[in-house]
Amino acid sequence: MSKVKLTLVKSTAKRSPIQKATLVALGLGKTNSSVEKEVTPAIQGMINKVKHVLKVENA
Repeated sequence: MSKVKLTLVKSTAKRSPIQKATLVALGLGKTNSSVEKEVTPAIQGMINKVKHVLKVENA
């Protein structure tokens, strides 16, 4: 599996509770925080739901 680096680039303010929960589940709390994740179908689905507030890079 490949890895991706996820960075939260926009605030979670004014986001739906489901989007906020998805970001917390990905391990992102504050703006400009980053995590590396293995790409699985579940993680890819989570990324797709909140891709408008993330920067996704191959790691």
